[in-house]
Amino acid sequence: MLVLSRKKDESIMIGDKIELKILSVDGDQVKLGIVAPQNVKVYRSEVYESIQQQNKEALNISKSLIEQISKKNI
Repeated sequence: MLVLSRKKDESIMIGDKIELKILSVDGDQVKLGIVAPQNVKVYRSEVYESIQQQNKEALNISKSLIEQISKKNI
């Protein structure tokens, strides 16, 4: 893990196209601005983890349920 210190209005570049900018610091809360291309998805980590869990659960659909769905779509 790379650890950097930044002050308000300073930023960090990730590659050529992603910029993380410190917008404000208030106690233990830091507000970040993220400038990234539209094709780069940006999520809070808890949202990202939830999406990953839902994707894993979707892979565990039983074969019989898939067959039932397939028959209804025919």
